[in-house]
Amino acid sequence: MKHTYKITGMTCGSCKASVEKSLENIEDVTNVEVNLGKGEVEVNMNKHISTDILQKALPEKYTLSEKQEKNVFASSSMTTMPMEEEKSKLQQLKPLLLIIFYIAMASVLLHYKDWSWGKFMLDFMGLFYIVFSFFKMLDLKGFPESFKMYDPFAKKVPAYGWIYPFIETALGLMFLMRFKVEIALIVTLVVLGITTVGVTKTLLDKKSIRCACLGTALKLPMTEATFIENAIMIVMAVLMLIN
Repeated sequence: MKHTYKITGMTCGSCKASVEKSLENIEDVTNVEVNLGKGEVEVNMNKHISTDILQKALPEKYTLSEKQEKNVFASSSMTTMPMEEEKSKLQQLKPLLLIIFYIAMASVLLHYKDWSWGKFMLDFMGLFYIVFSFFKMLDLKGFPESFKMYDPFAKKVPAYGWIYPFIETALGLMFLMRFKVEIALIVTLVVLGITTVGVTKTLLDKKSIRCACLGTALKLPMTEATFIENAIMIVMAVLMLIN
């Protein structure tokens, strides 16, 4: 018999392998297939195995639950689901929104006495890169696996995922030190342009994957907020180049 379950906590290929290996070690389980994009796991078994047994076999970071089938007649319950999902999404994005808020406030405070939009944008971009690269550095091994799930260049050139955090650090320092700013702006357009293409495709395909913008330390979902943060940086880079 075959059962499909929802599973949360997976962020990369290593997570997929860990889940498959853990479940395959259970007696009477004949085959396990994980769909990382959908956040689902398909388990083939000789006889019924309870969800509790499957859950206990997994590491604590993963949560397994039975896949709920849609009921088209349950109109009253369905009306509340969008609000619950939206609330959950906002809660998950809270760390990202707070970080962007603090970066923006720090950039404003640096220049509130002698205000300059140009200096504000350079410091915002510099701090953005430094902070975001810091979170990626926390898990240099896991980040490339998560990153290549949506970045088209990282998919074709795995080494790009490994050096990407260092590229962000270098760009951050260049903006903050006002060193070769024009080159940093052009690189920003190229790097974030490629990533934004992948993010846009993921959103259009409605794939449920993790965003690697803050590495793997914080489990952020891929949402429109990821597109917006990239768009802000791209717009700033274009405005700086024009001026």
